[in-house]
Amino acid sequence: MNGSIQKLLASYEQQLFGQTHNLALLLTAFLASGHVLLEGAPGTGKTKMVRVLAQMIGGDFRRVQFTPDLLPSDITGSTIFNLKTGQFEIMRGPVFTNLLLGDEINRTPPKAQAALLEAMEEKQVTIHGETLLLPDPFFVVATQNPIEFEGTYPLPEAQQDRFSFKLLIDYPNLTAEKHLLKSSLVDHRVSEEIPPILELADFKQLRDDVRLVNIDDSIIDYIAQIVRKTREYDLIRLGASPRAGISLAESCKAWAFIQGRDYVTPDDVKLVVRPALRHRIILAPHMELEGGTSDQIIQDVVDSTPVPR
Repeated sequence: MNGSIQKLLASYEQQLFGQTHNLALLLTAFLASGHVLLEGAPGTGKTKMVRVLAQMIGGDFRRVQFTPDLLPSDITGSTIFNLKTGQFEIMRGPVFTNLLLGDEINRTPPKAQAALLEAMEEKQVTIHGETLLLPDPFFVVATQNPIEFEGTYPLPEAQQDRFSFKLLIDYPNLTAEKHLLKSSLVDHRVSEEIPPILELADFKQLRDDVRLVNIDDSIIDYIAQIVRKTREYDLIRLGASPRAGISLAESCKAWAFIQGRDYVTPDDVKLVVRPALRHRIILAPHMELEGGTSDQIIQDVVDSTPVPR
């Protein structure tokens, strides 16, 4: 494993107990220039996961609490009239940051949710006809509560497709929870500020190194077959898009890089495929009624796809 990545992950795991795998996947999506949707019950550390990551790479962090009355301009920014100069000036919104946390994104109407579409795909926003580039790197993490449905607005498929991963944040196991309780009681005086492990420029270099990871044609064919099968499977009403295949391939390269390799293996694909596709497929109605899950169906698709040798 790359020394910088190893040090970063080791420090990351000390701050959030019981989420080792999800922390590695969150970093994978960031290195792959993607975005992440976090789904989990309140109090499981979703906000802290993003804030700590921003601090460890020396990046800017902004948090937007999504509410029913949130306006698109509350995210992207707006223009105001300067009485001194007699001109309109652009007031940049919280989207102009390195790591943006959209807390409870499904609590705001589609109009406000859509304010993130251009930012996530083109890494830019348009304010009153003027296009402004976002900082580099730019990473969006949105959270949602899977339990509460009253007063929520489910994310449309087009919005979900722009997230590289959907990570399911579960409660920590007993050992991790005892460790968490003990550290919270003993270290309650410790500052929330965490010194950077990497400089922002170093992180950008690591991201550039990820692009050099080799992915063989046989692996590309393997990914393409999996994605195509999701469109042909009779238990899936809507399969994964071509964008999903591209995102899956890029994420596999980032995961391989984190593991210290400069090439992608079929096992990388098998590990990344569920978080990469679970939010990008829609199950057939009868499958949902029978209690089937996206993860089960994706696993069936992977199991039926020949593994390259």
